[in-house]
Amino acid sequence: MRWTCKSERTLAAELQAQGHQVGRETVGHLLKQMDYSLQSNRKTREGQNHPDRNSQFEYIHQQCKKFIRQKQPVLSVDTKKKENLGNFSNKGRSYRNKKNPVTTNTHDFPDPKLGKAIPYGVYDIANNLGFVNVGIDHDTAQFAVNSIRVYWQELGLARFPKATRLLITADCGDSNGYRTKLWKIELQKLADELGLEITVCHFPPGTSKWNKIEHKLFSFISKNWRAEPLKNMATIVNLISNTKTTTGLKVCCVVDEKKYERKIKVANKELENCRIKLHKFHPEWNYTIKPKNFL
Repeated sequence: MRWTCKSERTLAAELQAQGHQVGRETVGHLLKQMDYSLQSNRKTREGQNHPDRNSQFEYIHQQCKKFIRQKQPVLSVDTKKKENLGNFSNKGRSYRNKKNPVTTNTHDFPDPKLGKAIPYGVYDIANNLGFVNVGIDHDTAQFAVNSIRVYWQELGLARFPKATRLLITADCGDSNGYRTKLWKIELQKLADELGLEITVCHFPPGTSKWNKIEHKLFSFISKNWRAEPLKNMATIVNLISNTKTTTGLKVCCVVDEKKYERKIKVANKELENCRIKLHKFHPEWNYTIKPKNFL
């Protein structure tokens, strides 16, 4: 029975094979009396916790408090789930006239003409301000850093004209992962361009859902476009831009039409040329990149 679908019919058939006179409905009543119910899987296990998981959370919290107290920008960044553009079903429900659902394609095969949307988010923690750069190509380290660059040009510089430092909190994998050499190379270029010290603090493996952007920005974007087919890029941009909350969240959204090369190899020598200062506490997760044109 361990490897069998445990439906009421299957259980009744197994019992009948053992000589019991029982039907599907009776099995259902008996299961209910025994406090059994139909249940789906629940994602609660995060795998093996890193021993310094909580300490890293506290370290990130202290860094954020320090930067905000000194009126320096603190950003939470990440890539939202890629979305295929087209008349495809989207999770959730919305109010409509009775018996008038939105009709969508019966299949979810990607449309090569419409392409896909890759939303990279930047969330200003202190000001409850979201920025989303929607790419059309690949989620690479260059794309991630360029999203931060565009955020700074569009919103950050005007909001923090006297900034000398920038704190970024990110998860530990994908385009902005702590093991991604290109991520650090591109951040060095950004630090040189902006003349800012860039400090990065990564969340431990398996804890990305605790990153502020997940529950302060992405969750509300998903709510705003629930049950709405993401037919084209204009739909994506409008739905993201019109995401608001009762706590005052505002979101700006732009489209990034650049092409980004995948699997760019970075030599160790290139990384050695970066001005990276490792923190004493978990230097693999916490580091500061200084501009080369500043002492």
